[in-house]
Amino acid sequence: MSRTCSGVGCSKPANMQCPTCVKLSIAPSFYCSQECFKTNWASHKKVHQVKPQDDSLPPEFAGYVFTGPLRPGRVSARRQVPASIARPDYADDPEGIPHSEDAIRGGTRIPIYTAAQIKKIRKCCTLGVEVLATAGKMVKPGVTTDEIDRVVHDKCIELNCYPSPLNYRGFPKSVCTSINEVICHGIPDSRELQDGDICNVDVTVFHDGVHGDLNETFLIGNVADEHKHLVQTTYECLEQAIEIVKPGTLFRDIGNVISKHATKNGCSVVRTYCGHGIGELFHGAPNVPHYAKNKAIGVMKPGMVFTIEPMINAGKWGDETWPDGWTAVTRDGKRSAQFEHTLLVTDTGVEVLTKRTYGTYIDRF
Repeated sequence: MSRTCSGVGCSKPANMQCPTCVKLSIAPSFYCSQECFKTNWASHKKVHQVKPQDDSLPPEFAGYVFTGPLRPGRVSARRQVPASIARPDYADDPEGIPHSEDAIRGGTRIPIYTAAQIKKIRKCCTLGVEVLATAGKMVKPGVTTDEIDRVVHDKCIELNCYPSPLNYRGFPKSVCTSINEVICHGIPDSRELQDGDICNVDVTVFHDGVHGDLNETFLIGNVADEHKHLVQTTYECLEQAIEIVKPGTLFRDIGNVISKHATKNGCSVVRTYCGHGIGELFHGAPNVPHYAKNKAIGVMKPGMVFTIEPMINAGKWGDETWPDGWTAVTRDGKRSAQFEHTLLVTDTGVEVLTKRTYGTYIDRF
């Protein structure tokens, strides 16, 4: 098909399409060269401000320019947890405020758990592994992330657990499901998983007064090799970071290990979100950044419990948040992957409290 350049006063043949028009799904504009495109940018960019109304999107997304092709679906009503199940302090708070966390927010004291407390955290993490295993069986083309949320929620109830994300600072669901360009905190909705997607399922459970946190990125159907490479690299970043966990290791060194491997494989490390202390609190000290040359405070000691959960992007590391206030996406619209474990520092090294008792995504390659 023959096309004419959209540049003012130019009638040359054109086949270079404006990438922003593609993202916005508006009538395409073609240019004969990069130079012509740059010359006409000041006038052309005005068409990006006029977008067709998509009535299928929630009203808070009106006028929002998406960074990639993913669009939000319909979010179902909040699921209920029986009163018989013990819950964290934010569960029934009207605004989901974790008062126990906020009371020590900004503090750098890292808890050292007793043997009795570690026993409870270990049990909680084992239950979390069981919940994620159940969710993993659901992750396939045609299944909605809302259905994954229902299965996670029901499994938590069956195991006498409270799903930690539910109402945490107002989060509306029991699990986070982050698809393709979503870095983290994706809200389960009515969108069906599609062949070629990647989807992270982030499970946290609360049981007997403590939390356990883990996540995994799943391959949906026939995934392109470049996206498999991203997922594989992310998995390896976590594994290599775990290898240095032992008494005396600086928390800031974790980011050096992860960044080195990600960069070697042509990927970048998200800087906005990090690993964290966990146990009696969902989130606490230490902060565990995943990028190099960070300024994390603290030295690992036996009895400390925390997560490592690198978020690795195929493109640049920048992120932004959707108007729903939760969904973090890559700024360039390229894909992101994540894996997470809850870890205990022992006298001689590390215990992976969320170690899988089932085959992980890696077995799907």
